[in-house]
This record gives sequence, C-alpha cells and structure tokens, in this order.
Amino acid sequence: MGNITKKGSRELVTDRAESLEDGPLVVLHTKLYEAIMREDCTSIQALLRCHPVNQPMTILANSTSDRLLLNQTQSIIPIHLAAEYRKAQSLLCLLEHGANPEVRDTRGLTTLHLMLLHWPITSTTWTKPGHRIQRILTDIQNNAVTCLRILCEHGAQVNARVDNSNKHSPLHLAITYGTYPVLSILAQNGAHVNAMNESTMTPLHMAADILNKEMIETLIACGANINCAVSSTGNTALKLAVCTASSKAGRLLAAGVSCIRLLLIHGARVNAQDHEGQTAIHEACFGGREVIINLLLEFEADVNILTRNGESPIYMYLQRSSNVRDTALLASLLYRSYPLRLTNCQGILPAGIMLPEFHLLRETLIKLAQKPLSLEDICKRNIRNIYGEKHKQHLKQLLPVKIWNSVYHFYDLAYLLK
Repeated sequence: MGNITKKGSRELVTDRAESLEDGPLVVLHTKLYEAIMREDCTSIQALLRCHPVNQPMTILANSTSDRLLLNQTQSIIPIHLAAEYRKAQSLLCLLEHGANPEVRDTRGLTTLHLMLLHWPITSTTWTKPGHRIQRILTDIQNNAVTCLRILCEHGAQVNARVDNSNKHSPLHLAITYGTYPVLSILAQNGAHVNAMNESTMTPLHMAADILNKEMIETLIACGANINCAVSSTGNTALKLAVCTASSKAGRLLAAGVSCIRLLLIHGARVNAQDHEGQTAIHEACFGGREVIINLLLEFEADVNILTRNGESPIYMYLQRSSNVRDTALLASLLYRSYPLRLTNCQGILPAGIMLPEFHLLRETLIKLAQKPLSLEDICKRNIRNIYGEKHKQHLKQLLPVKIWNSVYHFYDLAYLLK
C-alpha cells in the first residue's frame, strides 16, 4: 500500500507540474527568462508588452533527473535576473523600458545590492599573462563593471541601505564580499565613503579590520576619514588593523604590516585612544608581534600612555606568557618605558609574569619599577621618546657624536631577565 500511495502522489505532482507548464503565464515567464539570459533585446521588448517590467516572473525549476522537482518555483524580478547574471544588454534594455532599479526582493535587496552580492570573485594572478583562462576571467570582471556603470547611469541609488539588521550601504557590501574594484565607481557616482552601518562602522573600518590593502588604498583616495572612530567602541581604522595583524592568524600569515604603514603614512593618529583608553600600541604589545610594535614606534607611538584602568603598553605585553619569553623585545620596551608601571589602577600585576616559571623575572621587574632613574637618564629617555626611531638619524646629524652615542646607547637588558 505504501508503494501505491507514493506512486499516486508522484503522479499527482507530475500532473500538477505539467498543468503549470502548459499555463500561458508560465510560458510567458519562461520566454522572458530565456530572452534575458540570451540578451535577446528584441524578444524582451516584445514580451514586455504582455508582462509589466517590474513584476516578478515565476520560473519552474528545470530538472530531468527528478520530476518531483518540477513543482518547485523561483520568483524573480526581470531586472534582478539580468543584474545577478551580469547580462549587460538585457539590463540596459529593461532599464530603457521602465525597469525600476530600486525595486526590492523579499530580502530587502535592490538591484545594486544583488549585483554586489553576486559579483564575480576571480583572480588573474595564478595564470600567465595572455592565457585563455585569464582572458575569460578578465572578461567576466569587465562585464560586471559594465553592468554596474549601466545601473549607476540609470539612477541606481548608490547609498540605499539593505533592509536588514546590518543596514549596510553598497560600499559596506562591496567590502564584505571583497569587490574592491567597485569602490571607486560607487564613490564617483555619489556613494558616501564615510557612511556608517548599524554598528557605526565605515567602509574603511571594515577594510582595515580584514587587512585589505587595495580597499584601504582606494577608500583613502576617495576621501575616507582615516581617523573616524567607531562610536560604540572608539576604535579607529588603525587600531582595528593592528588588532587583526597582531592576532594569531595575523602572525601566522605575516599579514597587515603594509596596511598599517599605509594608514600611518596617510595621517592615522598613532596615539588615538578608544573608549577604554587603549591605543594601537596597547593592542600591538598585547599581541606581541615585534614588527608591528616597531612600526608603531617608528611613527612615534607613546609607550608610556595609560588606559583608563591604568594599564601601560608594557603591562599589556606582560599579560601573555608567550610575550614574556621574548626577552629581547621586552628589553626594548623597558628601554623606552618610564616610569615603569607594572600594575594597573587596582594594583594588579600582569597575568603573564605571575606564572611560577617567571618568579625571578617578576622580582627583577618589581625592583626596576621601584628604582628611580637619574635626571640624566630621564632626559635621555625623553629625547628618545620624542624623536623616536623615525628621526634618530636626523638627530645624529645635529648632535655631537659623543652626546648622540650617550643618548642612544643602552645596555642590553636581556641579561636582567634570565
């Protein structure tokens, strides 16, 4: 009996699908669908006399392997279909015949949003120049750009937000889906380069957070505010980039140095503090990645600045045991830190040096913190911190050799930390 029922149900579904297929509306929708995919503008124009250009088409799923799938349908607006599949001629034809680029699908997405979501993510770097595959990939990208320009020229709202909890603008979507080639096109057509999403993040914040140098570069060239802070946290693009670059993944991939340098060169405030008083050097010291710390020091990061809880950069560095074991970097930070603050406002020592294996180190650091420097040493440190590594050689040209050596010569403190 079970087999008989299943067979009967299947026949009923098949009959229903066949009746749908034979319906005039479905035939019209199918023809319009096929004309759009073929970019047959003559047929599209003729079919639009019978079908409103902004009304969705209902398309039956096509499957030869399982006729049960014949009752599945897809509803899509003609202009959305042309945009998703980058059918430039069909897109232009639909727009010229009254298609509204701002019509939204059931997810609250406009035509421009859908185009960005379906942007071809291709790479031409892994093939030889002039290779057939490279030419195909380049053509795909160029076709997508053509469609985007057509949309913008026909009034697509380049600042329309996605109607969901993120409230992303098209620029935010471009960052999310890695479509950096479209950033300059959107900006040239009036996209607000400093627009904020629901999390008050600008496109530059998002690009810095994922360490995408091409996007960062393009956004800066388009006028992005490099020192804009996320209102909920106070994070700047620089701090977000340092955080990602200093993470375990950033260290393993050796990522982020060029992004951070790019931000600094274009005027990112290296000592900008977030709502907790943390700066980029706090974040870098906690991560313990030497190249990032040295880069920030090169741009005059303040190693003595405190958070609202009284935490110095060296305090953040000593929070992690893996950092403490790097005695050379620790010595370099100690060399620049004065006064040496080992505790926060509650008088708590960093977690990293509280481990039993660092008992002798902890005692040594406490003694160093309690030992006042001479006035001469304080002056030398102030000079080093004011001029930093960036102007070190310039200062050498101005000072007598003996004085310069006195200022910049320091004993290797690593022996204290063994």
